Amino acid sequence: MSTVPTPPAAASATTRPPHVRAAGDEPDVSMSSVDPRLMDGRLVAAAIHEETTARAAAHARRTGTRPCLAAVLIGDDPASVTYVAMKQRRCASAGIDSRLVPLPATTSTAEAVAAVRALSEDDAVHGILVQHPVPAQVDERAVFEAIAPAKDVDGVTLTSFAAMAMGQPSFTSCTPAGIIRLLDTYRVGLAGLHAVVIGRSPILGKPVSMLLLGRDATVTTCHSHTRDLPSIVRSADLVVAAVGRPRFVRGEWLRPGAVVIDAGYNPGNVGDVAFDEAVERARLITPVPGGVGPTTIAMLLEQTVTAAEALAPR
Repeated sequence: MSTVPTPPAAASATTRPPHVRAAGDEPDVSMSSVDPRLMDGRLVAAAIHEETTARAAAHARRTGTRPCLAAVLIGDDPASVTYVAMKQRRCASAGIDSRLVPLPATTSTAEAVAAVRALSEDDAVHGILVQHPVPAQVDERAVFEAIAPAKDVDGVTLTSFAAMAMGQPSFTSCTPAGIIRLLDTYRVGLAGLHAVVIGRSPILGKPVSMLLLGRDATVTTCHSHTRDLPSIVRSADLVVAAVGRPRFVRGEWLRPGAVVIDAGYNPGNVGDVAFDEAVERARLITPVPGGVGPTTIAMLLEQTVTAAEALAPR
């Protein structure tokens, strides 16, 4: 069993939404009404989805089995139920089998770990997703670590993080991976940029900081104890907001011409950036919804197919 997946390289920097032009391209008149400052995650995700669907079909023809993603859902949190159902629909449209493993809200850590280990040992399952957050009595990290690295398509294990941070082939946390794909698609050259990441969660802030550092950006990772945050943000060429507070980043904090990635999603379809203020200063900015979110799911499906390819008998 391979534990070192190699992500496909074809779709990163070459796939470009129709209203984003490279030097020398003629403008696309049909997209002239689209604000060129907006980084359209739906279009980027659609391109990823198209390639993933083709790869899933090729895998099924070659092996006689379709890639399979198993989702472990502990409890009945409405948002989590909705997210899992959406991921299942996207799997179906890409030719990927999905398996739901529902566990009651009273599940213990040991029971959740046992369920995930069973999936890790199941040859019919290629990718495992543990929907988070989990109930308070469950040790989320222990459950994540029960995922076999070869099936960690959500990039949540310590093994995946360490490999990613060291620049080795690995599965990457899906939101950070989607952010990098957005930046590549919109041809944001990262080498030498000062990137400010606001947030240090183990599945978003920390991994995206490592990915940006690996692309030769100079990275400042900020958090709740950071002093004089507005002045630090004002020095950034690239801002990634992942703090989980609605409209936290104000437009006046931004350097004119900055690239702004809003990775937040709060009640009322509101991001972590005060969009109406920020869009007046930003060179490029992700909307909420329709920015980072679609690429996150697209990367989950892409990595599931990568896992299936790596695990297939040779």
